[in-house]
Amino acid sequence: MKNLPHRYIVVEGPIGVGKTHLVKRLAESFSGNTLLEAPEQNPFLEKFYLYPKQSALPTQLSFLMQRVKLAKTLQQDDLFTALHIADFMIEKDRLFAQIALDDDELALYNMVYDNLTLHHRTPDLVIYLQASLPVLKSRISQRGIAYEQHVEDAYLKRLADTYADFFHYYDASPLLIVNAEQIDLVHSEADYQQLLDQICTLQSGRQYYNPLPVKEPKT
Repeated sequence: MKNLPHRYIVVEGPIGVGKTHLVKRLAESFSGNTLLEAPEQNPFLEKFYLYPKQSALPTQLSFLMQRVKLAKTLQQDDLFTALHIADFMIEKDRLFAQIALDDDELALYNMVYDNLTLHHRTPDLVIYLQASLPVLKSRISQRGIAYEQHVEDAYLKRLADTYADFFHYYDASPLLIVNAEQIDLVHSEADYQQLLDQICTLQSGRQYYNPLPVKEPKT
């Protein structure tokens, strides 16, 4: 078993890139605790994809409340002994808000955000997964979540670009930037093990990982 030098890991990236699956695999590999978003519990989300202008603010505030509540489960004492792996970071909420809300709505959202996120835990490691728009669209289609099929290309591209800009300047935690374009973390054990090697060795700074798919040995 590889040694994991981190106690709080966040996996981030745009819709469809594979965050939640990687979180679950890491938690299984290292007997860690997961902190997972539950978008299906947001009563406004489906309306947002159908009518984004009318539903953007309640959708975003609902996500913010959910994410803050999940983040509060990270108790300081637990972090010294238990491994926690999340498929979100609090800062991502503001990224979505900046895309979806108009100026007046964003001003109101920011007041709520600033009051709710004063004391949140900084991750020991952030893993940022990237993929192109066609790959994101293909993975969204394959997983077949009904409301996600309404995601517009322009929105998805703007979201991916916003993530890229955010992580270009991000320096609050060690950062592993993974090109997930050609790897299959769902079906390929070899692809997963290679990524695991990168995760276990990064302890500071930022690192770029641009893998090619690993050919599985024939049996």
